[in-house]
Amino acid sequence: MPGLLALVLLLATPLFALANVGVIELHQRLTTTDRDAGKAVALTLDACGDGFDRDLIAYLIDRRIPATLFVTRKWLERNPAGIALLKLHPELFEIEDHGANHVPAVIGVGRRVYGIPGAPDLAHLKSEVVGGASAIQQAFGVTPRWYRGATAEYDAEAMRAIEAMGYRIAGFSVNADAGATLPRRVIVARLNAVRDGDVIIAHMNKPASDSAEGLATGLDLLVARGFGFVKLGERNLVRAPG
Repeated sequence: MPGLLALVLLLATPLFALANVGVIELHQRLTTTDRDAGKAVALTLDACGDGFDRDLIAYLIDRRIPATLFVTRKWLERNPAGIALLKLHPELFEIEDHGANHVPAVIGVGRRVYGIPGAPDLAHLKSEVVGGASAIQQAFGVTPRWYRGATAEYDAEAMRAIEAMGYRIAGFSVNADAGATLPRRVIVARLNAVRDGDVIIAHMNKPASDSAEGLATGLDLLVARGFGFVKLGERNLVRAPG
């Protein structure tokens, strides 16, 4: 009877829920070392595909705010002007791996995150990671050390494989723009709630969104509150609840 009940519950569970069993959104914060340096946060920007938010990057250059950028091969192929501008400011922008084709780091045929298909097997996951890294090496002449999968969600097998390839996996603690879908006022409110040690995730591939304007306002408020900005390569990350 218990076995029959389990089967009934399994059959009643939506397929999208089954596809996401064992998938986690990785939440991390900066380590608490170097407190004497003052309040610090890390700004990370994803470039999944699509276009180049020049206004956002121009704002960061003007304010001298460093950021860690996670770019896909797909984005690099579509945005040579963005590459050219970023290459002018290696002191500000740390370029890291977001994969080749923006594939979530979950393994198994039919598995999806937010409707995006994951890697059907381990070989495809490794190809996604290596493809993104190779494109960065070709475009910028640097070897990425961090990896963030599409959607920033992972299963345990994918995390083990990525780390075994020598990458550190980058999570976050504050989702500033929800994939560049939020209005300016919400982005500003989320940034206004930032605390010392937070890792902010936002997006730089949707120039028609409110991300540039919202981030500019919100980051200016953080600067006024005495926050400084660090790149991920300057700190370690620790797991955070949530």
